[in-house]
Amino acid sequence: MDSLGISVIILTFNEEIHIRRCLENVFRVAQEVFVIDCFSKDRTVEIAKECGVTVLQHEYINQAQQFQWALENCPIKTEWTLRMDADEYLSDELIEEMRKTLPSLPEEVTGCYLPLRVAFMGKILKHGLRHQVQILRLWRTGTVYMEQRWMDERCVLNSGRAVHMKNSFIDHNLKGLGEFTIKHNGYSNREAFVEINRRYHLIEDEESGELASRNSPKSSYYKLPRFFRAFMYFFVRYVIFLGFLDGRRGFIWLTLQAYWYRFLVDAKLYEMDKRLGKNPSKEEVLDYVRTYWGIKI
Repeated sequence: MDSLGISVIILTFNEEIHIRRCLENVFRVAQEVFVIDCFSKDRTVEIAKECGVTVLQHEYINQAQQFQWALENCPIKTEWTLRMDADEYLSDELIEEMRKTLPSLPEEVTGCYLPLRVAFMGKILKHGLRHQVQILRLWRTGTVYMEQRWMDERCVLNSGRAVHMKNSFIDHNLKGLGEFTIKHNGYSNREAFVEINRRYHLIEDEESGELASRNSPKSSYYKLPRFFRAFMYFFVRYVIFLGFLDGRRGFIWLTLQAYWYRFLVDAKLYEMDKRLGKNPSKEEVLDYVRTYWGIKI
């Protein structure tokens, strides 16, 4: 193990197909690894323990709360902390860049944004976005908190400044399209709830007040006509941002991720409006999102 003084936090639920690949990858840079599991029903915990990492289990409410719990409860002693998902891994180029860069960073640099690449059906997609996604995934221990949002949660620095790494980490889910649709069906419930919360102010949290100003493209998206906006989002990514250059994989990915998923969110919003009618009470809306979307509030 070639440690860079990094602890890794990985949230898991039924990730036996991914967890060994992820752990073997991060062991190339990590001094210690913490797997935060929400009571997996497969061999995730068994495999993680076989690999010699610390496993903590905690009931899951949403991604933001789970990760904040991890930040507060993992006994991290290293200088740096890295966040990874079980279906992700660091590219060889990023590992080499981290080895060269981290030891020489000045003290005022407390975080690193890492570029994200998505692998779909065994191949990394290269098109379909205006800019490459950059995510704060590596920071000096104790210098971040997790925003408490139902969607689009992110780690935020509370001191210092961040730099951008040049090389990528890879999101490569191996579970297939069936699992993709199940996973994104769950995401669509959370996405629809965020929009309903904007409308009815069901709960008071960071999301209700800051999401629109922090994420203006999404705020603008929801001002477009329902259903039409899903098609336009797909069209922009597939045609204008050249998603078609990724071939059939790109077409399938963007049809599902940019069109079907967005259309599903709109369909669920439409269904709720039809069931509840005009001007429902907050209690009726809360009961609906708990019953039909499984939102734990």
